[in-house]
Amino acid sequence: MTFVRVGGVPHHVVVAGEGPVVVLSAGLGLGWFDWDPVVPLLTPHRTVVRFDRPGHGLSAPATTAPTAAGEAGRITGILEALGLGDRPATVVGHSVAGFHAEAFARLHPGRTTGVVLVDSSVEERAAAPAAPAVRTAVARVTGGTLGALGVPAALGPPVRRIAVRVSRTGGGDPAPASLVRAVYGTTRVLRGALLENAHYTAVAAELLALRERRPLPPGAPVTVLAATSGGRRWTARQRGLALALDARFREIGPSGHLMMLDRPDAVARAVLETGPPPRSAA
Repeated sequence: MTFVRVGGVPHHVVVAGEGPVVVLSAGLGLGWFDWDPVVPLLTPHRTVVRFDRPGHGLSAPATTAPTAAGEAGRITGILEALGLGDRPATVVGHSVAGFHAEAFARLHPGRTTGVVLVDSSVEERAAAPAAPAVRTAVARVTGGTLGALGVPAALGPPVRRIAVRVSRTGGGDPAPASLVRAVYGTTRVLRGALLENAHYTAVAAELLALRERRPLPPGAPVTVLAATSGGRRWTARQRGLALALDARFREIGPSGHLMMLDRPDAVARAVLETGPPPRSAA
């Protein structure tokens, strides 16, 4: 693992494997280690880059509110800082990070070989909310207040464990207890999650606007993976997302929202099929 500075913020990054580049970005409040079951299935064929967004995992706190363009630029900045800027990447986004992966493909088409959306967030109609600065301030004040009261240290790890369990069909949280305490017992991670959540709708609205003026790169396939636990309505929305993006659609089961933990095989297969062929198959 290493740290690279992007936009003045130290980002925690883990790189493994060799071959074409794949970037893995997890959902709200999650960390690099949530991809652990997927990584060994990819590293024989791919250079796998995992990173923590600001305020997540081991990365430093955010200095600005998230935007779709900003998150796309963050991926670009991380690849450049790692010396991989000249190598196009397949970008994999889980949950809210699906917004970021799609934005990257639209804003940086020459850097994109494919996109995989893993039970991605979907917002068919989103309007930018008013007073974004107020939302940022409220998120930061709330996080600071809860931190001063000792809430993250007391409740952060057990809340993480519960959230993972209810988001899976295949068991509990595989992350080591010491790692969960080190990450989720901090005010930094709580504030990072609150800040991203506060600007969720704004990022969704920005992505919808990008769809109107920035096409996906031709020749870069997109795959949408939908977890069966979401039910019929969720599956229908995921299928609609695939249609809107002219993407391949696969319903993956049994799986909860944390598909990378429940079905790492399905996620890895989609990545390998979406991006360039493994070097052994070339």
